[in-house]
Amino acid sequence: MFQKLKELDLKVLKSIKKLHNHRNNKIMAVITHLGTGGTVWFAMCIPLIISKQMRSAGLNILLSLFITWLVGEITIKRLVGRVRPSEELPEDEQIIKRPKYYSFPSGHSASSFSVVAVSALRCPVWIVIPTFVLASLIAFSRMYLRVHYMTDVAAGVILGLGCGFSSVAIYNVIAAHVF
Repeated sequence: MFQKLKELDLKVLKSIKKLHNHRNNKIMAVITHLGTGGTVWFAMCIPLIISKQMRSAGLNILLSLFITWLVGEITIKRLVGRVRPSEELPEDEQIIKRPKYYSFPSGHSASSFSVVAVSALRCPVWIVIPTFVLASLIAFSRMYLRVHYMTDVAAGVILGLGCGFSSVAIYNVIAAHVF
């Protein structure tokens, strides 16, 4: 089974490579950098936290990002230790700098979809839809840039949704006792 998944991962990366050109490479590099360190998601929290009506959503997103980082980056990545597809690429084929850490699961995808989960439960649809679109683009960019396999991204999406939805329940318990 693992061999079949690896073959599928490589087939997907090969198919995505057909989309590579100078313009797309620049666009995908910008999109992926929005997700680096959760930059765009932390920026999203600022106006939410400032707004009294959306403060819970902003604080809950921060909680979900923390939980996702703890579970994905600190725990799972270190346990699995999967090498990135970019490790096998020659330097001249690199579009962005090679990431230093392991590949599975995709942290960009996990953090992005944890925000999608929280916003789906706490925000109006005019926030949810662009959040979902941007999260999807960030997740796709990780495969496009060949720093993650499809299974890394899929696992990141599942992890992010799970952590995001769980963080809403955790936040509700905390809020009931603190606020």
